[in-house]
Amino acid sequence: MKRIYITTMLTCLAMLAAFLGLFRLMNITGGKEHLTVGFIYDNDESTPYTYNFSMASDALIKKYGDRVDIRTCSNVLDDEMEEPLRELAEGGCEIIFFNGYSGLVRELAPEYPDIQFCQTSYMDMSDQTVPENYHTFKGEAYQGRYVSGIAAGMKIREMIGEGIITPDQARIGFVAAFPTSEVISGYTAFLLGARSIVPSTVMHVRYTHTWSSYPQEKSAAKQLIDDGCVIISQHTDTIGPAIACEEASETGVVYFVGYNQSMSEVAPGTSLVTSRICWDPYILAAVDAVMRNRDIESNMTGHIHGTDVSAGFEYGWVAIEDLNPHIAAAGTEKAMNNAVDMFRRGNTDSVFKGNFIGVDPDDPTDTIDLRNGYVENEHTSYPLFHYILTDIITIDDTDS
Repeated sequence: MKRIYITTMLTCLAMLAAFLGLFRLMNITGGKEHLTVGFIYDNDESTPYTYNFSMASDALIKKYGDRVDIRTCSNVLDDEMEEPLRELAEGGCEIIFFNGYSGLVRELAPEYPDIQFCQTSYMDMSDQTVPENYHTFKGEAYQGRYVSGIAAGMKIREMIGEGIITPDQARIGFVAAFPTSEVISGYTAFLLGARSIVPSTVMHVRYTHTWSSYPQEKSAAKQLIDDGCVIISQHTDTIGPAIACEEASETGVVYFVGYNQSMSEVAPGTSLVTSRICWDPYILAAVDAVMRNRDIESNMTGHIHGTDVSAGFEYGWVAIEDLNPHIAAAGTEKAMNNAVDMFRRGNTDSVFKGNFIGVDPDDPTDTIDLRNGYVENEHTSYPLFHYILTDIITIDDTDS
């Protein structure tokens, strides 16, 4: 009997150990039942950039329901980042997302090693030392810019064919915030997409020197239209340029190509198409990683550069939306789809390529010959192409 008793006890202990081991394994791999997620926005949802970014928050709620508690701080300037960051970090958030460009995030992350900090990339991180809990990410926006440029080129070709403009009047206007590589890369890809359809297309750029100013952006767009630009696009953060196009269309011919958010509601007669970065794939995967106690980058589908991640059409990080069938030229959708398929196949080396010379606006001795091509986002999610293509891009002085 004693031997049976001992055997039974040993069996029970073994079963208990197995159960505890299984429970521990389930806790590690199954992860958390609930997660508090923070978002810090540089603006609010009334602006296209933040509105587009905030859509990922909606995607989290749709996927997880009450398993996630989302806390948001809006209209946070870069140099005012510390207080809201600490508020969220010390208020129970286990992962925090930022769409601003403050370096304070990277500086403060080591103080909260159990919290993951995920920020839209604002510089080349490939040679930077970053904390283990600090991550950067961005969709490869040049792909969407190039494809939306094809839609612009198709419209320009139609206008030339109908005698509305001549080939030497194929002029695009671009309202830009600052001469950063992110902005320059975007408008260059947009122009080269248009030139793939109409090789005579040129671009005029006006800088506002602010990310978000409705009157300045609208004024800059109006000046570009007055200068003869028949397509307007932007890398700024208000609806000002779209409104300028809609108003100008009452007396002339001009069309608008959007970024981040469709302008079809505010500019129904001129809004041609929109390209945007899709933040959902990264944010959903990052939250899933924290939920399951996994490394964030190992849970990603994209181009991994250490703790920095980027991707384009092939993984759904970039999208083309709201092509306006009432004003788009015939064949536009097919032409854009062909380009999207090219990107999905991994053919990304033909965008920044051609018989062009580019010059660094801050250093005229720094030039690039695009006959050899340039691959964007090869080692970092932050766009690095920063050259102004001579002869086809003009930077206009602005007093707006």
